Amino acid sequence: MHSKCGTIRTHRGVTALAALLTGALALSACSSGDNDKKETGDKSTGPTGSTVTLPKLDGAHLEVAAVWTGTEQANFKKVLAEFEKRTGAKVTFVPAQDPIINFLGSKIAGGQPPDVALLPQPGAIKQAVEKKWAKPLGADALAELRKNYSQGWQDIGSVGGKQYGVYYKAANKSLIWYNAKAFENAGAKEPKSWPELLSAAQAVYDSGVTPFSVGGADGWTLTDWFENVYLSQAGPEKYDQLAQHKIKWTDPSVKRALTTLAQVWGKKNFVAGGADGALQTEFPASVTQTFTGGEQPKAAMVYEGDFAQVNIGDTKAKVGTDAKVFPFPAVGSSAPVVSGGDAAVILKDSKAAQALATFLASPDAATIQAKLGGYLSPNKNVPDSAYPNAVQRTIAKALISSGDDFRFDMSDQAPQAFGGTPGKGEWKDLQDFLKNPKDVAGAQARLEKDAAAAYGNGS
Repeated sequence: MHSKCGTIRTHRGVTALAALLTGALALSACSSGDNDKKETGDKSTGPTGSTVTLPKLDGAHLEVAAVWTGTEQANFKKVLAEFEKRTGAKVTFVPAQDPIINFLGSKIAGGQPPDVALLPQPGAIKQAVEKKWAKPLGADALAELRKNYSQGWQDIGSVGGKQYGVYYKAANKSLIWYNAKAFENAGAKEPKSWPELLSAAQAVYDSGVTPFSVGGADGWTLTDWFENVYLSQAGPEKYDQLAQHKIKWTDPSVKRALTTLAQVWGKKNFVAGGADGALQTEFPASVTQTFTGGEQPKAAMVYEGDFAQVNIGDTKAKVGTDAKVFPFPAVGSSAPVVSGGDAAVILKDSKAAQALATFLASPDAATIQAKLGGYLSPNKNVPDSAYPNAVQRTIAKALISSGDDFRFDMSDQAPQAFGGTPGKGEWKDLQDFLKNPKDVAGAQARLEKDAAAAYGNGS
């Protein structure tokens, strides 16, 4: 099971993050354009620097599938273009749909699997191995992975003692982004605890701006809200037990977390557009509406990971000045830090597919995308200077300095039917709870029924 799978959560990791974010982010307004030359053990000097040897692959064709869209997809294609330039291979990006396992299943059934897929859940890697779709990493990819990744990140890409996944992209999913002008106008301060968050929200509301934007049309954002509250309040052991369905969703700890969540979701006029509006708002819009509208944005705060910067980039707001960030406040004894990520997995074994996995495990690939913003790598040899602003460097440092002390997003550890399918399982149950936050017991019962079916009654 995934007992060690990740949130960067120990007092060391979390305290370091909180200190870094609150200290360094105060300076980010002045330093967001600086070019921190300090490098961390990587000989690379930028996208053109080469730290990894790749074979010549003239005439080879590869298909790479991922669910990424928009700017994120465009940025990843630049990484693939560098691989093409270095090897002579041709790479086609195949846009996939959630849940990606179903998408890949239909491709495989039709005899046309992509060569490599980026899988967003450890549960999906496990399924791909169980279905005999995934191929183990070869010696070159393994050597690159061991050189550049902590043991914890290697472990969540392995199944049954064999390495299948290269975690190319990570996420720090414990951040609340806020409109600096809205906070300033309200006289609100960055909160460190849940009661302080509610006070800041009230101050913002009193100033005439709705406190929170929630992208409820995408159920995964709601699972992330829940996980942060639950991890901080119930603690890491309970978090692991619930992630493995060793305790039920009817447990009192879940009741406490949902009741706490309802203090935001259920408070009249605290969520932009109310529950109905939130359930029609997709994640990208939940971010952009927080940072547009001048003195009257749709909301002052939006919760989500470091990747929200990609969407902030679609507005005129500048990260570090107009758009600032604070760690998800402590609900219990310490602040949570939930981590997510996408792993490259080979589905059609070939010299070219293995070379691409090797490249994606290298600092070279990650450095290209890091420079473009809105991206975080778990690769410890990506230089700090690759990240385009102080905010992003701080978030990356916190992730790397946590070493192996992290836990992974809970819904991403669950069977996909429960934790990763639009309109089903946990995604749907939390959307229903957002609509009716008074019905805590009903939400728990539905979550437990769906979890029991997906996990096989908790076995």
